[in-house]
Amino acid sequence: MKYPINISWKTEIVPLLVIAASFVFGFYFYQNFPEKVITHWDFAGNPNGYSGKFFGAFGLPIMFLGFYGLFLALPLIDPKKQRYREFQKVYHIFKSVLLLVLFAIFLLASFANLGYPIAINQVTPILVGVLMIVMGNFMGKIKNNWFMGIRTPWTLSSENVWNKTHRLGGWLFVIYGILIMLTPFFNYAAGLSILLGGALLIVVVTLVYSYILYKKEH
Repeated sequence: MKYPINISWKTEIVPLLVIAASFVFGFYFYQNFPEKVITHWDFAGNPNGYSGKFFGAFGLPIMFLGFYGLFLALPLIDPKKQRYREFQKVYHIFKSVLLLVLFAIFLLASFANLGYPIAINQVTPILVGVLMIVMGNFMGKIKNNWFMGIRTPWTLSSENVWNKTHRLGGWLFVIYGILIMLTPFFNYAAGLSILLGGALLIVVVTLVYSYILYKKEH
Protein backbone atom coordinates (compact mmCIF):
# COMPACT_ATOMS: atom_id res chain seq x y z
CA MET A 1 0.00 0.00 0.00
CA LYS A 2 1.34 3.42 -0.97
CA TYR A 3 1.76 5.82 1.92
CA PRO A 4 -0.99 8.48 1.66
CA ILE A 5 1.31 11.51 2.02
CA ASN A 6 4.80 12.40 0.88
CA ILE A 7 7.54 11.99 3.47
CA SER A 8 11.21 12.83 3.06
CA TRP A 9 14.20 13.95 5.09
CA LYS A 10 12.92 17.50 4.64
CA THR A 11 9.59 16.69 6.29
CA GLU A 12 11.00 14.39 8.99
CA ILE A 13 14.29 16.04 9.95
CA VAL A 14 12.81 18.25 12.70
CA PRO A 15 10.85 15.49 14.48
CA LEU A 16 13.77 13.07 14.23
CA LEU A 17 16.25 15.63 15.57
CA VAL A 18 13.88 16.48 18.44
CA ILE A 19 13.54 12.81 19.39
CA ALA A 20 17.28 12.17 19.14
CA ALA A 21 18.11 15.31 21.14
CA SER A 22 15.54 14.45 23.80
CA PHE A 23 17.20 11.08 24.46
CA VAL A 24 20.67 12.66 24.50
CA PHE A 25 19.49 15.21 27.05
CA GLY A 26 17.66 12.42 28.85
CA PHE A 27 20.93 10.59 29.48
CA TYR A 28 22.49 13.80 30.74
CA PHE A 29 19.56 14.55 33.04
CA TYR A 30 19.50 10.98 34.34
CA GLN A 31 23.13 11.32 35.41
CA ASN A 32 22.48 14.61 37.20
CA PHE A 33 18.91 14.42 38.50
CA PRO A 34 18.21 13.88 42.20
CA GLU A 35 16.41 10.64 43.04
CA LYS A 36 13.11 12.52 43.32
CA VAL A 37 12.19 14.66 40.32
CA ILE A 38 9.42 17.25 39.96
CA THR A 39 7.24 16.29 37.00
CA HIS A 40 4.30 18.64 37.47
CA TRP A 41 3.66 22.16 38.70
CA ASP A 42 0.29 23.71 39.53
CA PHE A 43 -0.97 26.86 37.87
CA ALA A 44 0.75 29.03 40.49
CA GLY A 45 4.10 27.35 39.86
CA ASN A 46 4.15 25.14 42.95
CA PRO A 47 5.42 21.55 42.52
CA ASN A 48 2.60 19.04 42.96
CA GLY A 49 3.82 15.93 41.14
CA TYR A 50 6.96 13.85 41.52
CA SER A 51 8.58 10.75 40.02
CA GLY A 52 11.81 8.82 40.02
CA LYS A 53 14.67 10.19 37.97
CA PHE A 54 14.36 7.55 35.21
CA PHE A 55 10.81 8.64 34.40
CA GLY A 56 11.81 12.29 34.74
CA ALA A 57 14.66 11.84 32.28
CA PHE A 58 13.09 9.48 29.75
CA GLY A 59 9.31 9.69 30.20
CA LEU A 60 8.84 12.55 27.76
CA PRO A 61 11.42 11.35 25.19
CA ILE A 62 9.58 8.01 25.06
CA MET A 63 6.31 9.90 24.68
CA PHE A 64 7.80 11.94 21.81
CA LEU A 65 8.71 8.70 20.06
CA GLY A 66 5.15 7.46 20.57
CA PHE A 67 3.67 10.68 19.21
CA TYR A 68 5.89 10.46 16.15
CA GLY A 69 4.83 6.86 15.52
CA LEU A 70 1.20 7.90 15.88
CA PHE A 71 1.61 10.72 13.36
CA LEU A 72 3.07 8.21 10.92
CA ALA A 73 0.27 5.71 11.52
CA LEU A 74 -2.80 7.97 11.33
CA PRO A 75 -2.72 8.52 7.55
CA LEU A 76 -2.60 4.74 7.10
CA ILE A 77 -5.46 3.77 9.42
CA ASP A 78 -7.83 6.67 8.70
CA PRO A 79 -10.78 5.57 6.50
CA LYS A 80 -10.41 8.94 4.77
CA LYS A 81 -6.69 8.51 4.21
CA GLN A 82 -6.91 9.93 0.69
CA ARG A 83 -7.73 13.37 2.13
CA TYR A 84 -4.39 13.66 3.95
CA ARG A 85 -2.55 14.47 0.74
CA GLU A 86 -4.66 17.65 0.48
CA PHE A 87 -3.25 19.02 3.75
CA GLN A 88 0.01 17.12 4.04
CA LYS A 89 2.07 20.31 4.45
CA VAL A 90 -0.07 21.35 7.42
CA TYR A 91 0.14 17.83 8.83
CA HIS A 92 3.93 17.95 8.81
CA ILE A 93 3.92 21.44 10.36
CA PHE A 94 1.63 20.31 13.19
CA LYS A 95 3.85 17.29 13.84
CA SER A 96 7.03 19.36 14.01
CA VAL A 97 5.62 22.25 16.06
CA LEU A 98 3.98 19.94 18.61
CA LEU A 99 7.21 18.04 19.21
CA LEU A 100 9.27 21.25 19.36
CA VAL A 101 7.00 22.82 21.98
CA LEU A 102 6.94 19.64 24.08
CA PHE A 103 10.72 19.36 23.77
CA ALA A 104 11.13 22.96 24.99
CA ILE A 105 8.89 22.23 27.98
CA PHE A 106 10.91 19.08 28.69
CA LEU A 107 14.15 21.05 28.73
CA LEU A 108 12.77 23.82 30.91
CA ALA A 109 11.28 21.42 33.44
CA SER A 110 14.46 19.35 33.52
CA PHE A 111 16.79 22.30 34.03
CA ALA A 112 14.46 23.57 36.75
CA ASN A 113 15.00 20.24 38.49
CA LEU A 114 18.74 20.84 38.28
CA GLY A 115 18.32 24.07 40.22
CA TYR A 116 18.17 26.64 37.45
CA PRO A 117 15.83 29.57 38.27
CA ILE A 118 13.14 28.88 35.68
CA ALA A 119 9.60 30.14 36.27
CA ILE A 120 7.74 27.20 34.77
CA ASN A 121 4.32 28.78 35.39
CA GLN A 122 5.34 31.81 33.31
CA VAL A 123 7.25 30.19 30.47
CA THR A 124 4.97 27.20 29.81
CA PRO A 125 1.86 29.31 29.01
CA ILE A 126 3.89 31.19 26.40
CA LEU A 127 4.95 27.96 24.70
CA VAL A 128 1.43 26.50 24.83
CA GLY A 129 0.04 29.77 23.53
CA VAL A 130 2.42 29.67 20.56
CA LEU A 131 1.27 26.11 19.83
CA MET A 132 -2.40 27.20 19.88
CA ILE A 133 -1.69 30.17 17.60
CA VAL A 134 0.18 28.03 15.06
CA MET A 135 -2.61 25.44 15.08
CA GLY A 136 -5.21 28.18 14.69
CA ASN A 137 -3.45 29.72 11.71
CA PHE A 138 -3.48 26.42 9.83
CA MET A 139 -6.78 25.04 11.13
CA GLY A 140 -8.74 26.15 8.07
CA LYS A 141 -6.50 24.11 5.76
CA ILE A 142 -7.23 20.75 7.37
CA LYS A 143 -9.48 18.59 5.21
CA ASN A 144 -12.18 16.21 6.33
CA ASN A 145 -10.71 13.23 8.20
CA TRP A 146 -11.38 11.09 11.27
CA PHE A 147 -8.44 11.98 13.50
CA MET A 148 -7.31 15.58 13.06
CA GLY A 149 -9.29 18.77 13.48
CA ILE A 150 -12.72 19.62 14.89
CA ARG A 151 -14.60 16.35 14.58
CA THR A 152 -18.30 16.53 15.37
CA PRO A 153 -21.05 14.41 13.82
CA TRP A 154 -21.94 17.38 11.63
CA THR A 155 -18.45 18.36 10.43
CA LEU A 156 -17.78 14.74 9.51
CA SER A 157 -21.06 14.59 7.58
CA SER A 158 -20.60 17.71 5.45
CA GLU A 159 -17.61 19.21 3.66
CA ASN A 160 -19.14 22.68 3.84
CA VAL A 161 -19.81 22.43 7.58
CA TRP A 162 -16.29 21.09 8.13
CA ASN A 163 -14.67 24.01 6.28
CA LYS A 164 -16.72 26.75 7.92
CA THR A 165 -16.34 25.29 11.41
CA HIS A 166 -12.59 25.04 11.00
CA ARG A 167 -12.33 28.63 9.82
CA LEU A 168 -14.13 29.74 12.97
CA GLY A 169 -12.14 27.29 15.09
CA GLY A 170 -8.91 28.73 13.69
CA TRP A 171 -9.78 32.21 14.94
CA LEU A 172 -10.83 30.82 18.32
CA PHE A 173 -7.55 28.92 18.69
CA VAL A 174 -5.54 32.05 17.89
CA ILE A 175 -7.46 34.15 20.42
CA TYR A 176 -7.19 31.38 22.99
CA GLY A 177 -3.44 31.12 22.39
CA ILE A 178 -2.97 34.85 22.95
CA LEU A 179 -5.01 34.71 26.17
CA ILE A 180 -2.98 31.73 27.43
CA MET A 181 0.22 33.68 26.86
CA LEU A 182 -1.19 36.49 29.01
CA THR A 183 -2.28 34.28 31.93
CA PRO A 184 0.98 34.77 33.90
CA PHE A 185 -0.02 38.44 34.24
CA PHE A 186 -3.35 37.57 35.87
CA ASN A 187 -4.00 36.31 39.36
CA TYR A 188 -4.42 32.59 39.99
CA ALA A 189 -8.23 32.52 39.73
CA ALA A 190 -8.41 34.61 36.56
CA GLY A 191 -5.63 32.70 34.83
CA LEU A 192 -7.15 29.34 35.65
CA SER A 193 -10.55 30.56 34.45
CA ILE A 194 -9.06 31.62 31.14
CA LEU A 195 -7.25 28.31 30.71
CA LEU A 196 -10.20 26.05 31.51
CA GLY A 197 -13.03 28.32 30.44
CA GLY A 198 -11.42 29.09 27.10
CA ALA A 199 -11.00 25.41 26.23
CA LEU A 200 -14.60 24.67 27.22
CA LEU A 201 -15.87 27.65 25.23
CA ILE A 202 -14.08 26.50 22.07
CA VAL A 203 -15.63 23.04 22.40
CA VAL A 204 -19.14 24.39 22.98
CA VAL A 205 -19.01 27.10 20.30
CA THR A 206 -17.68 24.83 17.55
CA LEU A 207 -20.10 22.07 18.51
CA VAL A 208 -23.14 24.37 18.40
CA TYR A 209 -21.92 26.21 15.31
CA SER A 210 -21.40 23.01 13.34
CA TYR A 211 -24.85 21.78 14.37
CA ILE A 212 -26.51 25.03 13.27
CA LEU A 213 -24.70 24.96 9.93
CA TYR A 214 -25.72 21.36 9.34
CA LYS A 215 -29.37 22.07 10.15
CA LYS A 216 -29.39 25.02 7.73
CA GLU A 217 -27.81 22.86 5.05
CA HIS A 218 -30.49 20.19 5.48
